[in-house]
Amino acid sequence: MKRLTCKPAMLRHMDLFDDAPAAESALPVLSVSELNRMARRALEAQLPLLWVEGEVSNFIRAASGHWYFAIKDASAQVRCVMFRGRNQFADFTPANGDHVEVRALPSLYEARGEFQLGVEQIRRAGAGRLYEAYLRLKAKLEAEGLFDPATKRPLPRFPHRLGIVTSPQAAALHDVLTALARRMPGLPVVIYPAPVQGAGAGAQIATAIRTAGARAECDVLLVCRGGGSLEDLWAFNDEAVARAIAASPIPVVSGVGHETDFTLADFAADLRAPTPTAAAELASPLRADLLHALASHAQRLRQHFERRLQAGMQQLDYLARRLVHPAEQLRRRRDELAQYARHLAGAQRLRLAREATRLETLGRRLVSPASLLQRHAMQLDALALRQRRAMAGSLAQRRLDLARYAASLAHLNPDNVLARGYSIVQRPDGRVVHDAATLATGDALDLRFSKGTARARVDSVKPD
Repeated sequence: MKRLTCKPAMLRHMDLFDDAPAAESALPVLSVSELNRMARRALEAQLPLLWVEGEVSNFIRAASGHWYFAIKDASAQVRCVMFRGRNQFADFTPANGDHVEVRALPSLYEARGEFQLGVEQIRRAGAGRLYEAYLRLKAKLEAEGLFDPATKRPLPRFPHRLGIVTSPQAAALHDVLTALARRMPGLPVVIYPAPVQGAGAGAQIATAIRTAGARAECDVLLVCRGGGSLEDLWAFNDEAVARAIAASPIPVVSGVGHETDFTLADFAADLRAPTPTAAAELASPLRADLLHALASHAQRLRQHFERRLQAGMQQLDYLARRLVHPAEQLRRRRDELAQYARHLAGAQRLRLAREATRLETLGRRLVSPASLLQRHAMQLDALALRQRRAMAGSLAQRRLDLARYAASLAHLNPDNVLARGYSIVQRPDGRVVHDAATLATGDALDLRFSKGTARARVDSVKPD
């Protein structure tokens, strides 16, 4: 616990006795508010959020929506408050005498110095243990695949007979039969009686489901019960019931409790309905809808036959107009044949005239072989003359080019340069000397003249 200090303005001096210790004179005097505040903080710091079980008494619902009550046992009681922000999520409204479990934070109401519990959650006593058992069994069966959506079967659209597993005295049976009478009065129903609450109810429900599957006299099986607490619906959380539903050869619709109630039978069934009445509605077609659909189909069938009849009559009229006497058909064929004969004769005459004109044109274009040879000979002579002229012109041009190339070569001939008195200076290895600065005194040189060569040695060098 934290140590608390008070402000100097909040302290009051105490009268000191002559024999009082000096330390006691330094203790502060607390107000009631400060004391209650210190007590509340100490309680909340030491006691965590916890579950408390007891019987409800003095229950009051305030105009603000908050709940005020006490829970007690044989030897003690404690006050409780559950604010509106929390109690709006409660599954039920407690009443005096209810045995409940509350999840609360111990605290102190400072204004009155009263110990109380700030309730966060409330449930009926025992519901927590049942719910935990429900969750464990649900996880087990789910791991085995009993709730796999892939195994769910569709319901037949037009069932011939419905089976109902419920208690003959249950209000749920009356609701289901009323809904079936409203939706499909002529649908046969087979009831497999079984208690829906109490010891051994789960085993008897499972037996009824297996009996319905073995007899195979129904298309759909309804497992029904009205609403109630978790304890009231516990028979439908029985493992035997869930396994019997999953193994049923008949599609099963579960209509147990109200819309907010979920049991293992709901998860194992092929289809879950929020109420028994909804289960009957899901399993049976609506007679009015069927009659409406039948009337609609009958009307469409009539319209289809009328259209077919009208189309047939139109086709008959058309064929009647096309129907011709055989003698008339023969006359028409003779007229057509005569017309084709006239067209053929005209086409032949036109073709003969066209071929005659073409033959006449080809005759005018026809030339004798002698004339043709003479014409080709003249063309050959002309080509030979053009060839001779072209060869003569080409030879003359080649001679001129050759003379020009010879003059250019003679101009570039180094022997002609040497003949004018020049010489070529080379080292003994044949390299030509271009710069006197590359020579040294005593170097041997070869001199090449227009006629002959000479060996010389350098006496001195004078660079330019």
